[in-house]
This record gives sequence, structure tokens and C-alpha cells, in this order.
Amino acid sequence: MTQRGALQVAVIGTGRMGADHVRRIHEVTSGARVTAVVDVDPERAKSAAAGIDGCTAYTEPAAAMAADDVDAVLIASPGPAHEAALLAALDQDLPVLCEKPLTPDAASALRVLEAEQKLGHRRVQVGFMRRYDTEYMKLKALLDSGQLGRPLMLHNRHRNVASPPGFTDAMLINDSVVHEMDVTRWLLGQEIAAVNVLRPRPSDHAAEDLADPQFAVFETDGGVLADVEIFVNCGFGYQVQAEAVCERGTARIGDGHALVTNAAARWGGTIAQDFVERFEDAYDRQVQSWVDATRRGEVTGPDVWDGYAAAAVCEAGVRAQSEGRRTEVELVRRPALYR
Repeated sequence: MTQRGALQVAVIGTGRMGADHVRRIHEVTSGARVTAVVDVDPERAKSAAAGIDGCTAYTEPAAAMAADDVDAVLIASPGPAHEAALLAALDQDLPVLCEKPLTPDAASALRVLEAEQKLGHRRVQVGFMRRYDTEYMKLKALLDSGQLGRPLMLHNRHRNVASPPGFTDAMLINDSVVHEMDVTRWLLGQEIAAVNVLRPRPSDHAAEDLADPQFAVFETDGGVLADVEIFVNCGFGYQVQAEAVCERGTARIGDGHALVTNAAARWGGTIAQDFVERFEDAYDRQVQSWVDATRRGEVTGPDVWDGYAAAAVCEAGVRAQSEGRRTEVELVRRPALYR
């Protein structure tokens, strides 16, 4: 660390999310500064480092991690590159904030989990940013309080304006519904035991080879049913909603009624157009929380087990989607390090 104690961070991957994290740490986050950026494209790395005093551009993650002015790593590279970067960081005992997915599949996530266990202590936080969203945090606190009794069902809606070219059925699960998989586990404190995926008739606005929307159903090991409407070509905005149905009441978030206007014989508000806009505060809070915990020598937030469990549920979801049947989730026994 620097003499002032600021956490010196290397950001790996400078695409949309990585560049946003570089900006966030440089302009918003307190107690940290970007001292290294890494990208396979050297020009993009140089562009990301430009204007930040003392920031060095690299093309290899290992070179950045070995630098004397790097205390911690934020991984925002494409998912297939995560395992190698995570294992390298663990080998050097560096704290990590890794954007989801931890890795693209359960087998590679398990290898990361085993490497962290060998290290003997937690070093990795996974970037499931919805846990840092104000509305989700309020819902979590309410459910934990027991005020509404036991949760019985959880309804989720996840809508995007339009899907990018090349978006596939499997990506509906791995890139989108994975967020509901994590918040379901987190809100309920239960593991997802089985998944089923149903398909209504597709929207005319979806690509010809994409079955959109779809409807996923989770069964938890505590007996709760959770459903997810995933609709990535809704056309009107980015919308994330959740409603918990409990024994003595319900609680709903995501209606977006923070500001309602009345004008010209109409009333209403606005709808965010993408996830960066909708969850900007959550991303800010997540990174600040990681920095604060790391400077204290602690690891908080979603861990490697959460990343592994999400990967395992995704695999069950993709099988359920392709085979058209209920599919059980296969998990190893949860290690003591993550209990």
C-alpha cells in the first residue's frame, strides 16, 4: 500500500465494465487508486491508463500482479479468462474482486474454490452487485427480520430493451438469469436444488434463433419456489423486479417509483435503459465495500462458494432449457471455509 494507506488496484480487462471500474475507482471510490490496467489490446490498455497519474498499462495479468505498486486485483475480463487470473492472484495471495461469472462452468469454479481452500483463507469476492442495491438490501433485511413470516415464493422479472447480436438461449441463463439465481440464494439463505425452464411463444422482436422470453422456475432446498421471467427484447427499458410472498404478507421491489411526475394530463416516471444506469449506485457501493474490507484485512460479500453455486445452477438451467425437463442441481459439499 501507499504511505497514505490507499489500496493500489490493478484492473484486468478494460472493456465496458472494466473501463467503468477504472473510472469508478479513480473518481468515486475513496481509499483506493488505480495503479495498473491490463488488456490484451495494448492501445486500449494505454487509453484506460491515460490521465491517471502513476497508472501503468500492461498486456499480461501476471506482470501487473507482480508489480510492487499493486495490492489488489479487480477482474473484469471476459469470463473464460477468469480462472487463470484468479489462480495467479491466489498464488500471490492478492485480494480480488471478480466480476461475474467467477468462471464459465462449475468444474473451473471448483478448481478456484480448491485453490483458495489450499491458501487457507478467503481472498476472492464475486461481483454479484445486486446484493449492494438499496432496494434488494431492504428486502433482505425485511426477510431476515421474520416480520412477514417464512418466505413461500419469490417472483422475479428481468427485462432488457434488446439483446445484442449473437445472443443465444444459453446466454439467457448464463448472462442474465444468473443474477436471479444469486439473489434467490442470498435473499432466502437457501440453495437452489432444481431448475425448470418453460417457453411461451417467442416475441417477434427476438432474433429468429432466440426463444425470447422464457420462464425459469427454481426449487430451493428449503421448499421455496422462485420464478424468473426473462425477456431480453421487451423494447421499452431495463427492468428488474422482485416480490417475496411470505406467510404474513408480501414485499415487492423494482417498481421504479422514486420519482413520479404529473404534467400535460399524464403521470409517470422513467425506466432505465441498461444495467449500468439501473445499478450504478450498487456498483459504487460494491467496490467501496470491497476496498474498505480489503484495507481492514477482511473479505466480505459474495464468495467463491457463491460463484461456484451460481455456475452449477446455470449448468442445470441450460440442461433444463435444452432438454425441456426439470433438472436437479449438482453441488459438492460446502467446505468449512465458506460456512
